[in-house]
Amino acid sequence: MEAVYVAAGVVAGFILGRFLYGRYLSAREATERVQREELLKKARDEAERLVKDAEVKARDEVVTRREKFEREVEEGHREIRSKEKRLSNKEESLDRKEADLTGRERKLGEGEKRLQSRQSNLDKKTGELDRREEEITARLLEVSELSREEAKERVLSQLESELANECSRLIEQRVEAAREEVDNRARDIVLTAIQRTATDHCSSNTVSTVDVPNDEMKGRIIGREGRNIRAFEKVTGVDVIVDDTPGVIVVSAFDGVRREIARRAMAQLVQDGRVHPARIEEVVARIKKDMDQHLRETGRKALREADLHRMHNKLIDLLGRLKFRTSYGQNVLDHLIEAAHLAGAMAAEMGLDVKMAKRATLLHDIGKAVDHEVEGGHPAIGADIARRCGENATVVNAIAAHHDDVEKQSIYAVLTQVCDAISAGRPGARRESFERYIERLERLEDVASSFPGVEQVFAIQAGREVRVLVNNVKIDDRLAMKLARDIAMEIERELTYPGEVRVTLVRETRVVEYAR
Repeated sequence: MEAVYVAAGVVAGFILGRFLYGRYLSAREATERVQREELLKKARDEAERLVKDAEVKARDEVVTRREKFEREVEEGHREIRSKEKRLSNKEESLDRKEADLTGRERKLGEGEKRLQSRQSNLDKKTGELDRREEEITARLLEVSELSREEAKERVLSQLESELANECSRLIEQRVEAAREEVDNRARDIVLTAIQRTATDHCSSNTVSTVDVPNDEMKGRIIGREGRNIRAFEKVTGVDVIVDDTPGVIVVSAFDGVRREIARRAMAQLVQDGRVHPARIEEVVARIKKDMDQHLRETGRKALREADLHRMHNKLIDLLGRLKFRTSYGQNVLDHLIEAAHLAGAMAAEMGLDVKMAKRATLLHDIGKAVDHEVEGGHPAIGADIARRCGENATVVNAIAAHHDDVEKQSIYAVLTQVCDAISAGRPGARRESFERYIERLERLEDVASSFPGVEQVFAIQAGREVRVLVNNVKIDDRLAMKLARDIAMEIERELTYPGEVRVTLVRETRVVEYAR
């Protein structure tokens, strides 16, 4: 019985499972049918929406293209009307020109008739004059009892003598008048340029001062056993003077850029209050970086003031350095800008290239920015820098020749030299007095004359060169080289001067004989 019950249970379970599985399949089929209907409905809605959007875009495109076509048609009509108007104006102009030409042809015809009438009258008068000339010539020959050739030679000789005297007199008058005119013109050009260029002058010193709040800050600047001040002087290359003067520290250096870097660094250290070697190096490095940017901007400002453009960055930086360089108390950058304005005014008066004149004059002292670092005079140094920076050969020659170190090859070199002299010669431009200038030249000659074998000494080029003439018997070629070196070393020891002094020693042999 138990087996029957189990079999009956299994059959009943199988039948129930089949029934439930059939119900599941029916439900799933109904669900899928509903989903398919929903998907079909969404697809139809999406298709209808896309069709509507396409219709709207098509209508908008048609409207846009119609408007564009109408605009193009309107522009074409407008252009056609404009061309018609221009053609009408040209036709009117041609009609007027045709009328003018007709009038001119009529006037030319009348003038030609008058000229023919005058020509016939002139022919008649010429015939009468020829006849009278023949009569006078025959009469003169009869009175003077000379042949025609002899009379002709005598008259020509007399005329030649008179013409030679007259030509000499006229040439002399013209030369004198031209000389006066050139002098007056040159004077007017210089005066006009000076009047148009007004500049204030001020003198710069070789020291700068930094304010300190109290003596305690001075002690910090000095540091323990002077380590802070030694570190500052080492990293900046200047001399720092801390004395009993209340509230002031003095920074001294001949290099204006280094002095300005040191002044700014010292002021920042005083303001910050933290003073030790590491901090000093950090502040000085930052100030040097800022100073490089300041020099570049100063050079660009100088270019703008001179109305010049497109210059090598190296030259711009050197121009900025000249803001902190003085010559006899005159600021070199201000001197260059003033001289450039003078050159521009003179070049405009003379009909020259104003830009070329300004460029040559603005750069003529560029060598002074590095003459304490490079051997040689500032004209040669500046010319070499300008050449390597791609400047024009005319500008390079003007820089090299503005102190007559080389031959001038253009009018711009002469103009540069003249403007340099005018700017430096303004009253108050340079601190050195005339008496002090003469004293320096005399001192140069005295130092060179103190050596044995020297016969004559001449200080030339405003003290930039000393020309020494020696006795050729006492000084041979070998000693001449040593003597020139000794004179140069003695001048370095005894005198103070800007730039450099060139020593030129001349030893020559003169042989004199007499023909009797």
